[in-house]
Amino acid sequence: MRLRNVKGANEIIEKSKYIILNPESKKSNWNKVFNNENPINIEIGMGKGDFIISMAENNPDVNFIGIEMYDSVIVKAIEKLENKNIPNLRLIRMDARLIENVFDKEINIIYLNFSDPWPKKRNAKRRLTHERFLNRYENIFKNEKVIYMKTDNTHLFEFSIESLSNYGYKLKNISLDLNNSDFSGNIMTEYEKKFSSRGVKINRLEAYKD
Repeated sequence: MRLRNVKGANEIIEKSKYIILNPESKKSNWNKVFNNENPINIEIGMGKGDFIISMAENNPDVNFIGIEMYDSVIVKAIEKLENKNIPNLRLIRMDARLIENVFDKEINIIYLNFSDPWPKKRNAKRRLTHERFLNRYENIFKNEKVIYMKTDNTHLFEFSIESLSNYGYKLKNISLDLNNSDFSGNIMTEYEKKFSSRGVKINRLEAYKD
């Protein structure tokens, strides 16, 4: 994916009321950020924010945090929030490899939507469902570990099923064609909307681990 630089991106990010600029300082205290004890769910690689914004709007009793590492992408999410007031939503600009520096046994659900598939075998360790990342997630979940995943990439989906299963996750509600399944209440990402309109099949799973 080729990303275009956005003029004034840093200034836009720093001025947004939704952005947490020093997320490491909030570790173990994220409920204080939201000023409540509601569950906290995160989306790693939130893109332009359609999914996490809709989830927060539709679920006011749950706190949501969107994580994205690219300035030019997170700015697009900020622009969508310009005239909105969503108190249960925050955004973080960061690399997911540093996630243990930001959370400590505070997260209820992780959403992985259309993550970079890193198709070359030598890059497998960069996939967000690789054992290296699953190890990191272990330390941020509050109780039961729960991961919801969607992707249009069959190879990544197959890899993820194997990786999650080998790590001890139980898989439920697996779909190889989400839009033609009986699953209800699906919130689409901007990427998902585009490719679903072209008839691309979307894979989805839910993974649970005690």
